[in-house]
Amino acid sequence: MESIGVLMMCPMPSYLENELQKRFNLVRFWNLPEKSIFLKTRDSIRAVVGNASTGADAELINDLPKLEIISSFSVGLDKIDLRKCKEKGIRVTNTPDVLTEDVADLAIGLILALLRRLSECDSYVRSGKWKYGDFQLTTKFSGKSVGIIGLGRIGTAIAKRSEAFSCPISYYSRTEKPDVGYKYHPTVVELAQNSDILVVACSLTDETRHIVNRQVMDALGANGVLINIGRGAHVDEQALVKALTEGRLGGAALDVFEQEPHVPEVLFRLENVVLLSHVGSDTVETVNAMADLVVGNLEAHFSGKSLLTPVV
Repeated sequence: MESIGVLMMCPMPSYLENELQKRFNLVRFWNLPEKSIFLKTRDSIRAVVGNASTGADAELINDLPKLEIISSFSVGLDKIDLRKCKEKGIRVTNTPDVLTEDVADLAIGLILALLRRLSECDSYVRSGKWKYGDFQLTTKFSGKSVGIIGLGRIGTAIAKRSEAFSCPISYYSRTEKPDVGYKYHPTVVELAQNSDILVVACSLTDETRHIVNRQVMDALGANGVLINIGRGAHVDEQALVKALTEGRLGGAALDVFEQEPHVPEVLFRLENVVLLSHVGSDTVETVNAMADLVVGNLEAHFSGKSLLTPVV
């Protein structure tokens, strides 16, 4: 398969890059000095590897006449023009399941970090302030009502972990799911009204873009907190900043943002916010497992075998 051109869209973990380099003719898109060079190599490109931040839009797909498959180093597919792929018969794969546990773990970590103000308490100790008095009282997690937007693999894993904290669980999804044992709410506003903690864990589509808007935040209220481990565009970021600064929302813990890596600077000054750099699945174990899936899907496709995790 050494002659098969694979276009990697942006820097990714070295393990993935090395595994692709061993098997294919790897072209690093970010290293191409200009588009004219890219156009000279495009006839050799039969596969694209993207991720949660950089995928394949219609323009790129049209620029690659020999493209057969897009293997995404992510679960989310919002950076890939799936309609164009279906139209041109291009296969698409992603990396589900292997990152579920890590993302769910992080969601619980964000809840604890926000409610128990772990980052601030760490800074309090490091700065030497503990010598002059104890840190302020915080808020418990156990027993709080948890509402989850999207009860897929990750949402369900978050729900199970929250149960261990004796939290009542409710959820919103496009349709009610039978036999899950959690209370279903037909709207996100109703879910927020009945939650102390609202967790965003759905996929990003046109319908879920800004699914958490001002109305939802107001329903969650001044004592409620928002956790986002989905995609930045699930939340109306401007409305979130206003809700936090005006005291209409109790707090937020965010792993994702609308314009990554850019974060609204006003959030840096707020004590009731925890900010992470989109690290939900970033453990050595999970990153390597995701890379193996990316490579495995490409090998299966070019060997004429069934794809491991087909989407299109």
